[in-house]
Amino acid sequence: MREILPLDGNNAVAHAMRQINPDVVAAYPITPQTSTVQTFAEFVANGLVDTEFVTVESEHSAMSACIGAAAAGARVMTATSSAGLAFMWEVLYVAASTRLPICMLVANRALSAPINIHCDHSDSMGARDAGWIHLFAENPQESYDNAIQAVRIAEHPDVLLPVMFMHDGFITSHGMERVELLDDQEVRDFIGEYRPQHTLLDIDHPITVGPLDFYDYYFEHKRQQVAAMERATSVILEVGEEFGRRFGRRYGLFEAYRLDDAEVAIVVLSSTAGTTRVVVDRLRAQGLKVGLLKPRVFRPFPAKELAEALAHVQVVGVMDRSISFGSMDNAGPLFLELCAATRIYGGSMPLVNYIFGLGGRDILPREIEQVFRDLLRIRDTGKVERLVTYLGVRE
Repeated sequence: MREILPLDGNNAVAHAMRQINPDVVAAYPITPQTSTVQTFAEFVANGLVDTEFVTVESEHSAMSACIGAAAAGARVMTATSSAGLAFMWEVLYVAASTRLPICMLVANRALSAPINIHCDHSDSMGARDAGWIHLFAENPQESYDNAIQAVRIAEHPDVLLPVMFMHDGFITSHGMERVELLDDQEVRDFIGEYRPQHTLLDIDHPITVGPLDFYDYYFEHKRQQVAAMERATSVILEVGEEFGRRFGRRYGLFEAYRLDDAEVAIVVLSSTAGTTRVVVDRLRAQGLKVGLLKPRVFRPFPAKELAEALAHVQVVGVMDRSISFGSMDNAGPLFLELCAATRIYGGSMPLVNYIFGLGGRDILPREIEQVFRDLLRIRDTGKVERLVTYLGVRE
């Protein structure tokens, strides 16, 4: 029986993990992710799952334990944030290149220094080239749904890649909203039983995992990762469509809001899309043709699909909650990806970048409204005065 509960994002994901009932969870607590594995540990202690819950001394050990368990054929999940993800850096690449379908919540939090426990996207964006699939959620419901879909995506035989699914630290991780939980059996039927193709414990078909891979084969293995990431796009769409048919909430690569006839649009990830949606409605009521595009999938980056969705828009503002230091104009990662995507796939509209919310600084509706008015000015004048703007910063 489905149940509607008031849940924050972390507890919504913990309930998804309870329903998934993974074989192994290895984790180390770090704010603002802690309550996810804390709640799940209670489920373990109360006998609600069969999971082997491994408490380790660090995030590096957590991911290493996940890799070992997954290589042995287990369905594996974990969670982390910020410095915890950074501590995993070395073994993030091992999980991806060993093609282990580990699923991990990342409650997005700023990286030090100065030390900061609040939200920005510098942690997961720093790991964007590690070979993991990246999904972003706007609210607790989406985070719950992404956790369930992540298992199907990661374990698909055409993919076999790890998935990290993100929600905004504190804003979503600790923000309580209405969440519809699926029936436990519905979730188990949807994800199915994990049947790994190769495992360390299959003594009838012995394999070696993680051997020295010299230049005679390393290149080919990287090329196989590329092919898997390319196939992941269609699998993500298939899984999202099936999820929608079964449960009524459809997911794709991105979500467009009042974009069909928009003359200017904002592109933004995660919880800020919810605030932007309110501003879009407010400005539409004033007769201004503004719209929103919220990417859900960042890796594999849906370049062609996003470029086509924005092809008719006259000016695009990309809002980033992180900085790619040393890149073109020190812009944000989402902006840089979209610049390439629109140019390669035929777009010629101006794109401008807005860096916001670093270290958890609030982004207010009036600031998003100002972004839209900047975009309308660029539309009218044809002049981009500043490629990168910092919203709400003291200068």
